[in-house]
Amino acid sequence: MDRFQYLMVLGACLLITLPLEVFGAGVYRQPRRAAAAILPVTAVFVVWDLIAIFADIWGYNAKYVTGIGFPGVPIEELLFFIVIPLCGLLTYNAVDTILTYLKRRLRDRSAQSS
Repeated sequence: MDRFQYLMVLGACLLITLPLEVFGAGVYRQPRRAAAAILPVTAVFVVWDLIAIFADIWGYNAKYVTGIGFPGVPIEELLFFIVIPLCGLLTYNAVDTILTYLKRRLRDRSAQSS
């Protein structure tokens, strides 16, 4: 079970932020925009990870990863670079949509009372 902890945490992050998709234009409904935001950063961090791993700066305990991935970088780490920014985008989109709605309501309410 220990081997799947990292994956379970990533899955929990996705499940917790999934309901945020209903706010605004949605992140999953705009896959090209999401990919354009996430993939360049993912590429930089994968290279960063590879350099650090091969320089023996850090590594991954085999007890806590599945062993799937490419040399040196487990699949869990690769998924981390996609899942966490995706959750961030979902959160940002939801907060922005809610704040915009609330500002509009306040503006409308103040216009009606004038």
